[in-house]
Amino acid sequence: QVQLVESGGGLVQPGGSLGLSCRASGFTFTAVIMSWYRQAPGKERELVATISYSGATVYADSVKGRFTISRDDAKNTLYLQMNSLKPEDTAVYYCNTRSGSRPWGQGTQVTVSS
Repeated sequence: QVQLVESGGGLVQPGGSLGLSCRASGFTFTAVIMSWYRQAPGKERELVATISYSGATVYADSVKGRFTISRDDAKNTLYLQMNSLKPEDTAVYYCNTRSGSRPWGQGTQVTVSS
């Protein structure tokens, strides 16, 4: 059974940091390009960051220089380190393959507010 479980969200002040995790199961994680997505209230889901199985990364312009995506294939886990957070980063964050082909998890809420 394919499962993606995101964790690590919370409430943080502007300028703060959070680290998200995504535990994957039910598919060959090491052979898949993985991504983080986010969806803010009233907006469509957007791609935030992508990492290939070789470790190459790509970021949305809005998070470049502030977010870092990484993966631990031994643990089937994807990470997103978020620094210098802004109120506009507030959203539910999800992980999935780059094509979004796996069932979506519940996501983890990130709220940036003073």
